[in-house]
Order: sequence, then C-alpha cells, then structure tokens
Amino acid sequence: MKPVATFSLVAQDPKTGDLGVAVASKFLAVGAVVPYARAGVGAVATQSYANTTYGPRALSILEAGGSPEAVLEAFRRTDQDLPSRQFGLVAHTGESLTFTGEACHPWAGGRAGPGFAAQGNLLTGPEVVEVMVETYLAQGDLPFPERLLQALLAGDRAGGDRRGRQSAALLVVGAGKGYGGYNDRYVDLRVDDHPDPVPELFRLLSLHRLLFTRPKERRPLTLKEIRWLQEALGRVGYFRGEATGAWDEATEEALKAFLGVENLEERYAGGPELDEETLAHLKARLGG
Repeated sequence: MKPVATFSLVAQDPKTGDLGVAVASKFLAVGAVVPYARAGVGAVATQSYANTTYGPRALSILEAGGSPEAVLEAFRRTDQDLPSRQFGLVAHTGESLTFTGEACHPWAGGRAGPGFAAQGNLLTGPEVVEVMVETYLAQGDLPFPERLLQALLAGDRAGGDRRGRQSAALLVVGAGKGYGGYNDRYVDLRVDDHPDPVPELFRLLSLHRLLFTRPKERRPLTLKEIRWLQEALGRVGYFRGEATGAWDEATEEALKAFLGVENLEERYAGGPELDEETLAHLKARLGG
C-alpha cells in the first residue's frame, strides 16, 4: 500500500463553528482519501498508511460524546498497524488531537491546539507544520476557507512533501450550508493531478465564491457600460439590437441568457444593476 505522504490542517472556525480540512500531497487525488468532516461533530485527516475507516469511526465517536483521546484509544485497541498511521482531528467543541505513529516516514509529526491540528509525514522538515500553524493563527481576519488555504500554501512553500507536488483538497462543512441547504458540504474542492495544486485550489475557491455567493451590493450600470455590454453580447450572438446604451427588455434577456450559460444567474436580480465581481467576470469573458 502506498503511503499518503501528506501535510494537512484540520480546524474549527471559532466565529461560525464551521469545520474544515486542507491537505496537499505528492499523491494522486489526496482529497479522496484524507479529509472527513461533519457539521456539529468534527473534522478528521487520516494519512501516512491511511486507514480510511478512521474518518467515519472518529466522527461516530465524537458524535456520541467521545473525546479526541477516546478516538485515539479506540484506534489503539482495534488497529494493530497504528504505528504506521497518522491522523489529526478537531471536535466541534474545539478539542483537538494529532497523532503520528513511530513507523511513519520522516520527517513526520504534528502540532495541535485549541481548534486546530496540523500534521505531516515525508516532509522536508518540521518547519512545514510550524509555518502552517503560525500562518493559520495569524490569519484570523480571513474567511475560514481562505484561512485554511493560506496555511496550506505556507506549508507548501516551506517545503511540503519532500517528494514534490501533485494534489490538494479543501473540505469545509457548516450546518445547512451545502447546495440548496440539503447537506453540510459548504466547500468540497479537489485538485487531483497538477504541477502546483495549492494555487490551483485557490483559483477553484475563487470560482466557487463567484458562482455560489450571492452579492451583498449591486450598483447601476453607466451608459457606457450598458453600451459595452450590448456590443459584447452582440458579438457572441446574444443581443441583436442596436448598442445605444439605453436599457431595454432585449438587453436584459440577452444578459440573463449569457449569465445562465456562465452559471451566474443567482447573482443577477434584474434591471441595469450588477455587482463588481460579476461585471469583472463579464469583462474577462467578453473582452471589456
């Protein structure tokens, strides 16, 4: 079995109670193996010679009221290969634990504190874990997903997996925050095979924000912007009228159709008003 040589950060957002895991590795599709999380329960990263039952089992123990130490004791009783395992977990209470078995490939180790657990194996050195923790603790003003990724990027740039780079993943859960409010998976993004996966994960998170976050503020478009929009939508076959700069039903229908193709329909409330992020996306796509 291939070792999942990995560095990861498991954490709870003290502001919202959301839970998340950020992970990177020289391993194909690390997000399919390492991260587990359940809103109101906890988050887990299982790595090294990963036992993929650890995630569901740890969450079940935490949900039943067990502590992180109770999780470790359960694994100690039932897994004879525990010395080759590494995992980190954070409960919804903020209690945390990181464990590194003595048979994990060096450098291997971790650091845990209130609301976080950072760990890694086959790393360039302990500085990878330390800089992840220090970056995470220093970035408290950032939104939680971005805070996790900044810490992951810091660990990556400090050396990360000593074999190189291949994949990365970000999982964040919050009660009722999933698609349509039907589940808790607020962010579930993976870069399975890429020469520089952590920056690519930032790009995906930025796209996720654009597509799934409703804007708080919109502003009226200027006459010049409406004319540009009519011309640009005309070039791609969505608007067939004259580009006068006057807002009309044909302009609105053309804009709605194009935004639908771009999966941005939820960012538009009708009329000649857009938020800055949507307008910037349109200019990038249509040449503005």
